[in-house]
Amino acid sequence: MADEKGSELSRRITADDVVVRNGDEEIRLAPDVPGPVGSLLAPVAGFGVTITSMFRPSRTVQYPFEKPPTQPRYHGRHLLNRYADGLEKCIGCELCAWACPADAIYVEAGPNGPDGQYSPGERYGRVYQINYLRCIFCGYCIEACPTRALTMSNDFELAGPTREGLIYEKGDLLAPMADGMLAAPHPMVAGATDADYYRGEVTGPTAEQVEWVETHRPDDETLASAREAVAAGAKGTAR
Repeated sequence: MADEKGSELSRRITADDVVVRNGDEEIRLAPDVPGPVGSLLAPVAGFGVTITSMFRPSRTVQYPFEKPPTQPRYHGRHLLNRYADGLEKCIGCELCAWACPADAIYVEAGPNGPDGQYSPGERYGRVYQINYLRCIFCGYCIEACPTRALTMSNDFELAGPTREGLIYEKGDLLAPMADGMLAAPHPMVAGATDADYYRGEVTGPTAEQVEWVETHRPDDETLASAREAVAAGAKGTAR
């Protein structure tokens, strides 16, 4: 090859060294020859890392009995979140499905009604599926969600024995019910709009919502904690 001045540069490897020729100039690059001490210790020098590691404490994590902590912003399994009164945040807009580069999300919207109010507004996510065989955990779906319904948890244990088991349905993705929440469906807080829900102005169920669920689903398991939340809120207001 030629250098910037146009002179020819060649290289020749001999048995003992490397010869570089630049035009009429010849440069001989001889390898470094270890001294007597280096030659003596050369056979055992490669074991230096092994020997020093023998006296260090073990860093093996006994998984799955001891689970390593993940970073706070780790992208793990998705969650479909709820509002404080128990209504779902997902409105079935399908923006997460459109934003997914791996086509791993499938959403079907359904209309809310007087007897089936699952989320504030007109629609809710009737069908919600995430195919974790395709998902690349990029987080684009989180950025696209207009109601902050979809977030990602720190759960990374998603292995399973079957391919069908890695297609998560809405029931698998919904966040657990917190204390005081009232399971949907039930009416929205009287006088509140979907914007009020989004701004966080709804802080829990009301007596009217509890009464509606008692009438339509008297055996609902969330009624007890919802009654306690309503009673605690009434005491706080009285004070």
